Amino acid sequence: MTKFPLSQQLRFIAVLALSLIGVEIVNLILANALNQFGLRPRSLAHLSGILVAPWLHANLTHFASNFLPLLLFSWLSMQWGKRTFICATLVIWIGAGCWVWLFGRDAMHIGASGIVYGYLGFLILAGFYSKKLHLLVISIVIAVLYGGMIFGVLPLQRFVSFEYHLFGFVMGLLSARLWAKAP
Repeated sequence: MTKFPLSQQLRFIAVLALSLIGVEIVNLILANALNQFGLRPRSLAHLSGILVAPWLHANLTHFASNFLPLLLFSWLSMQWGKRTFICATLVIWIGAGCWVWLFGRDAMHIGASGIVYGYLGFLILAGFYSKKLHLLVISIVIAVLYGGMIFGVLPLQRFVSFEYHLFGFVMGLLSARLWAKAP
């Protein structure tokens, strides 16, 4: 497990929070004009949405529903070490985006919820692979407190990208399988 000092973790969380807030403010000022850069499946013009869609939100409610869980889950995922966190984040971010681009509904997919669900999948499973008590406790607490989020991977709401939730969650489970093992 690569050391990830608390000061670096907090710095990362602060940069993440400020960048999300900054993009949201600019998007609000521009009347959500940035949302045109979201992810539209199978559109070559929107391929860059794989990278930028998680930074874009439909409105303040959408932003707020992703903001705190993203910060909390990313911080908790850092407890597996820097290398694991970076690898898991990249697989969740890029993997979920690619799967949505390939198989998502023809709609504009935006928001950080795919990454939130990715971290959720990672956190629920990674503690069991780690064989470390403190990481197992994180997994159990997350499963108990946030396990109900799993219903977000189902197509229950018309204007919610369940595809991002589903593929993010699967990428999180895959990341746990690949990198959360004890050294």
